[in-house]
Amino acid sequence: MPSNVVSIAQDLIRCPSVTPAEGGALARLEELLAEAGFSVSRVVFTDEDTPDVENLFATIGSGQPHFVFAGHTDVVPAGAEDDWSHGPFSGDISGGVLYGRGAVDMKGAVAAFAAAAREFLDAYGPDFGGAISFLITGDEEGPAVNGTVKLLEWARNQGHSFDACIVGEPTNPEALGDAIKVGRRGSLSGTITVSGTQGHAAYPHLADNPIPGLVRLLAALDALELDTGNERFQPSNLEIVTVDVGNPAFNVIPAHARARFNIRYNDEWSLESLKAKIQGILGAVQLGDLKLDLEFKRDASESFLTKDEALIETLGTAVEMETGRRPELSTGGGTSDARFIKNYCPVVEFGLVGQTMHKVDECVSVDDLERLTAIYKRFLVSYFSEEPGASRT
Repeated sequence: MPSNVVSIAQDLIRCPSVTPAEGGALARLEELLAEAGFSVSRVVFTDEDTPDVENLFATIGSGQPHFVFAGHTDVVPAGAEDDWSHGPFSGDISGGVLYGRGAVDMKGAVAAFAAAAREFLDAYGPDFGGAISFLITGDEEGPAVNGTVKLLEWARNQGHSFDACIVGEPTNPEALGDAIKVGRRGSLSGTITVSGTQGHAAYPHLADNPIPGLVRLLAALDALELDTGNERFQPSNLEIVTVDVGNPAFNVIPAHARARFNIRYNDEWSLESLKAKIQGILGAVQLGDLKLDLEFKRDASESFLTKDEALIETLGTAVEMETGRRPELSTGGGTSDARFIKNYCPVVEFGLVGQTMHKVDECVSVDDLERLTAIYKRFLVSYFSEEPGASRT
């Protein structure tokens, strides 16, 4: 029979919780946590021009320290189901591998959260010297507007104060135990619009073509070296991700040309200084009578670095004792909901191997699921003992 964590992961994968659908995943998680004695709240948040999203907050124990498991049960679309060797929501196991959308990103880690917490409570009871909470969203793979950021504020208004958090994103590049994320680069996206005058391609003197102006602007951005990185972070990078004119005709000079870019930046920049840098670079390009409009997206995030040595050491020791690997402390990769959590408490990320996330035949080995559960349980035992890194077993 499948182990406890594998059964939980199968249950969650079989819930088609493609953002923003709850799909039954939070309902199943609520059932599991309530059985273990958690007080569970399901909270729906709304906002303009975004879908309503259901989230889950569960807590057990009291006082400090107050530790949080954070993650998401929403998943990206599966794509063409015929491309999968096992159904994307089947939860099939073959050759010791569990298949399904969300297996590593991140229903597998959420299952390990739940299994580890239940095992910990079975061993030590509800009076373990603090509190454990679950902060689970259905909006991480979507706009990230009605999820973790609002759930954190809601929890604070309910009187909860957190001391540390693990996010279960798939942090390991090759093998379980490779890396703990202790920070993330920030992300800033923007849209450039150049406006000219539409006209006939045979009479360019009667028009003002915005495309050459946009090309000059993009060349200036492409030539920009923001920094060379440092001992904490890899270099910042700017990527031009799309160029659009929307002109189907060969004989028409368009009135507008647009491009979008994304910057992943390290702690040598603040959001304000980076915006000022981009504005300065674009403002120095000669455009004549063309009009430049620069709009930054509102979902920008700051870079951060977690410096809680006790949290990092306790988790690193747990990983090493279960896998034999001392994890690298990494700040690479994209963004996660840790960017919101870091405003409330120290946060690190550790989950499964991420090689198949968002791919057809996303999968996780049963062995990795069981070892991840053991890591999380060992962490809880050490975290709620007197000395970081110590063990009560």
